[in-house]
This record gives sequence, structure tokens and C-alpha cells, in this order.
Amino acid sequence: MIQVFDTRKENLEGLYNKLKKRNQMELGDIFARVDEIVANIKAKRDSALIEYCKKFDQVDLTPALLRVSKEEIEEAYKKVDPQLLEVIRRAKANIESFHGKQKENSWFSTEKDGVILGQLYRPLEVVGVYVPGGTAAYPSSVLMNIVPAKVAGVEKVVMVTPPKKDGINPVVLVAANEAGADEIYKIGGAQAIASLAFGTETIPKVDKIVGPGNAYVTMAKKIVYGYCDIDAIAGPSEITVVADETANPAFVAADLLSQAEHDILASSILVTTSTELAEKVKNELESQMNSLDRKEIMKKSIDDYGAIVIVEDLEKAVEVVNAIAPEHLELCVQEPFHLLSGIKNAGAIFLGHYASEPLGDYFAGPNHVLPTSGTARFFSPLNVGDFIKKSSLISYTKKALEGVKDDVIRFAESEGLSAHANAIRVRFK
Repeated sequence: MIQVFDTRKENLEGLYNKLKKRNQMELGDIFARVDEIVANIKAKRDSALIEYCKKFDQVDLTPALLRVSKEEIEEAYKKVDPQLLEVIRRAKANIESFHGKQKENSWFSTEKDGVILGQLYRPLEVVGVYVPGGTAAYPSSVLMNIVPAKVAGVEKVVMVTPPKKDGINPVVLVAANEAGADEIYKIGGAQAIASLAFGTETIPKVDKIVGPGNAYVTMAKKIVYGYCDIDAIAGPSEITVVADETANPAFVAADLLSQAEHDILASSILVTTSTELAEKVKNELESQMNSLDRKEIMKKSIDDYGAIVIVEDLEKAVEVVNAIAPEHLELCVQEPFHLLSGIKNAGAIFLGHYASEPLGDYFAGPNHVLPTSGTARFFSPLNVGDFIKKSSLISYTKKALEGVKDDVIRFAESEGLSAHANAIRVRFK
């Protein structure tokens, strides 16, 4: 049964603390196992990778069979519903269009005395994309991770996904090909992350690794960070819905359940000014859950991490939202745009009664790779900028340097760095 909190009578510290415990940043209990895998891949490369494929995935592969062939991709197209293929292509077009607006250009600024300053933008050369290979297939995540990289101009996108005895899910392969993956490999787990970070005889070394995974994948990403870049440490999915009396309780309940079905650790929270709506949503959750496929997962998620928070006004609702910093935020109120100025912490914001969260997951265009576990306080959704690096540009004429040389020398000497000071002074002897 979903827990109800009334902020007019109680504080929410208990709820906030419970949500924080879902954070996957603390994974010390598996560190030793993952660290051994990473070290083994770094030392033995392909031979260790083949061993782990057999040990963890029960699949016998050789280095030559690790890479998905053109023939395997062509065969995958034959197995995918043509109508689904068209949906994938339309979703890709939307994602491409949205992320195309995020592109930035290098710039230069000319100052007095011939000083030129600027910033040079360059895409990363090689990016690795991890795609989970559990019971469910997520072609939407394939699009969301690969398309922005390609829009940014990344030269080579290397996708990895765990091998199975009956092959890789054909929809995942087709989505990867449509998105522009340059190479696809049948590897998964911590060993895949290590292979991308350090490279093997078969797997190319990458500059950055993106994509979700289980606790072992997450820990491996933490370990290799610094050898290459990573996107973020992903936690369980979450949604917060702010609703007033104009909201439809059936809509609200359906959207809460759309996140609860992801994982028993998923969090679904309603913040509302209406006690009547709260009761109706509570009833809708029970009735809708019983007719859906993953009801056991949803029930556990709602019981453990679901909540209905009753507030006295929308100003208080915004305060609760900013404290939670949710991955997904729906503003199911009469005037949703009026609340935007107060929202400080949220990954993706859905405005109005018909901007349902699954639109963002699959089709609208904004990225569904979002900050979780309260990290929307300082992280942003995956975007084109995540695949770009910036170099600063500095050009001074002799006249320009002469005008500031004493300042630079004084600053260097104040730090005890005489060679720095000398590098300026020597130009004017």
C-alpha cells in the first residue's frame, strides 16, 4: 500500500532519507570482485574477455566472433516488425532534431592590442555505448545514447551488449544500426567496461563510456573513470508528479506505474494540493496495477518507495520537488508553465495533462538518459555537449604581452614559481 504524507502535519525527512538509500553510488561490497575483473582484462585482454564470456554468459566465443557481422545485422532486420522499424526511424528523427539544436560552434574574440581569445570545440574520437542484455530489450536507450554522439560528430561509436546463446536481440541490433553504431561487440558486464576503457586486441579503446547497467557495470565505470570519461552513475528510475484538482487521477496513476514497472527500487511520488485527488489516485493505482503485466514489481516498488504527499499549496509542492530532485517531473496542473520558474532540480520536466512521461522515454526527442537519485541538483540529461571537448585559445602580440608582463611576473613570483616569471621576463631582455 502506498504511503501517504501530509506536510501540514508532518515533515518529510523520513521520505527523503528512504529515497537516498536507493543511491547506487555506494557499491563497496562488490568492489573487490569488479576490481579483479578490470585488472584481469587490463593485463590479459582478449584471453580474459573470452574466459569471462564463458563464465558469466555461458557463451563460447573466439576473438573473431566477438564483433557482430554485417550478416547478423541483415538477419536481424528480417526479424523486426516493419511497423516497429518505422517507429524507430521516426523516433530517431525526433531525437536527432532535438539534439541538433544543442550543437555549439567554436568562437574567437579579438581584444585590444591584437589579443585573440577563443574556444575550440572538437568531438570525441571514439565513444563506447553499453546496452544491458537482461530479460528486456531497450532499443530506445540505444537511440538515446548513440544519436547524440553522432550529432556531436563522434567518428566511431562502439556498442557493446552481453552475448546470449540465441544471439543479440534483433530489435537492439536494428536500432543500433539505424542510430549509426560503427562497431557492435557481444560483450557485457564489468569485463565489457574494462575492455572499452583499456582496449584489447579486438576491442578498441574509447574516450568515453555511456549507457546504463547493473551494479557490476556501475562499479566498473567508477573504477575506470580517469582512464576514460563516463556519463554518470545511474540509479533506479523515479518520477514525481505534481497535481492539482484539475488532474485526472487515472492519468496520474498510470504515469506513476510507468516508472514503478522498471524496478522494485523505482520511486513513484505524487505531490498534490487535493486530498480528494490523492484518494482517487490511490484507488486507481490498485485497480490499474492488477491489469498490467509486471504487477509484482510494481507492487513492491509502490509499497517500498511510492508516496503520496499532500501539500497546502503549489509553492510547497515546488519546495518538495526541489528537495527530491527527481529524474522525471510531471506538472499536471492547470497552469504548468507558471511553476517552471520555481523548479530548480529536475532531469526532464513534462508540462500539462497530456505530456506523459513515456513520451520522453521513446519519442519526443529530448534525451531519456537523466540524472537519478537526487543528482539532478548538479547533473544534466545526456546531451551533445557530453561528446564534445573544448580547448581554450590564447594569442598575444608583443605589444599586448608588454602591457601585462609585470602583472604576470608579480603573480608568478607570489607563488614562488620563478621559472614562470622568467618565461615572461626573458621576452623583454
